[in-house]
Amino acid sequence: MILHFQNARLVDPEAQAVEPSTLTIRDGRIEAVGGDAPEGAELVDCGDRCLAPGIVDWGVKIGEPGERHKESFRSAGLAAAAGGVTTIVARPDTQPPIDAPESLEFATRRAADALVNIRHMAALTKAREGREMVEMSFLQDAGAVAFTDGVRVVSDTRLLSRCMTYARGLGALIVGHPQEPGLSRGAAATSGKFASLYGLPAVSPMAEVMGLDRDLSLVAMTGARYHADQITVAASLPALRRARQAGLDVTAGTSIHHLTLNELDVGGYRTFFRFTPPLRSEDDRQAMVEAVADGTIDVIASFHTPQDEESKRLPFAEAAPGAVGLQTLLPAAMRLYHAGGLSLPQLWRALALNPARRLGLEAGRLVPGAPADLVLFDPDAPFVLDRFALLSKSKNTPFDGARMQGRVLGTWVAGRPVYGDAA
Repeated sequence: MILHFQNARLVDPEAQAVEPSTLTIRDGRIEAVGGDAPEGAELVDCGDRCLAPGIVDWGVKIGEPGERHKESFRSAGLAAAAGGVTTIVARPDTQPPIDAPESLEFATRRAADALVNIRHMAALTKAREGREMVEMSFLQDAGAVAFTDGVRVVSDTRLLSRCMTYARGLGALIVGHPQEPGLSRGAAATSGKFASLYGLPAVSPMAEVMGLDRDLSLVAMTGARYHADQITVAASLPALRRARQAGLDVTAGTSIHHLTLNELDVGGYRTFFRFTPPLRSEDDRQAMVEAVADGTIDVIASFHTPQDEESKRLPFAEAAPGAVGLQTLLPAAMRLYHAGGLSLPQLWRALALNPARRLGLEAGRLVPGAPADLVLFDPDAPFVLDRFALLSKSKNTPFDGARMQGRVLGTWVAGRPVYGDAA
């Protein structure tokens, strides 16, 4: 099968450019960038819209096994395709957790029928309890792309150092959630005037800095490959920069919600705005945007966390944290583009290129030979988000009723249309 995209604005995260051009794909891979349509090709007129690599969404929670009523592989695939996400990197915080080759193989088989690519991270410790290291080599052989306990922090520093030492020998990637667990336990907001006025249990931003400092010290000691999954405060950035200057193999990510929302959005105790870590100050939010722009933060992800109504219709401090984000990641990212904080190539460097590179995936590039995982979108198309129109089983989005810009018009996985008119 040959497809030829014409009248497209190609968003190239490697070249950091947006240029009018054409793109030809053959048998699921990109054959040429620029040039005329080959004989027998099916033409796709992009109408001067943007064509970019499909998003690689790092840190998606899917409810299989254990919580299929919140999200299944099928529903997550549908939502991802509608959101321009062509590769989901799933978290291991299922019930039971993915901490053994058997559970990973089960999840892999279940995910095979999804519309998009789904890769899995495995737990770092058995049952994510922070007491015993998993069999990393067996899990890596079974297809695990990284190891993490998700939002649970391995508080046993000696155990974490052993995990990192073992991972270094395998070349495996450790994904940490930088938080000081004692300080952050039970927190629902960032400490400050707002949390005090609302009477919410709060945590200092320094809890993140303390957790990150510990993890980076262990990386320096062991030489492990490390990724901090959610950096959300400006005070964490100097430590990241120092680690890189010292030659440590360290990358960092942040969530789209911490880039587009701040602590004041919680007004009215709206539980759809409860996250882990909690939303930060506007100064911290702006610092995160600048950190993505200058490359200090490498990855933007949705941290898609489906929760049912019963989990959210509770007092703010008791409500389950997290929000769905597979389908809203791209339009939310367009807020940053329209505000002038980030260009489209900078966004796609963090949404596609960097996560794919860090995890050793082929995706995220517009070059001959790369997989034809593509998203066609109109960055300027306005709409009002209706959460009940989302394809996820759970509807817990903070953007319900919000005015958004940026519509996905088509999504292709390995050259196969999975969303849009051609699907």
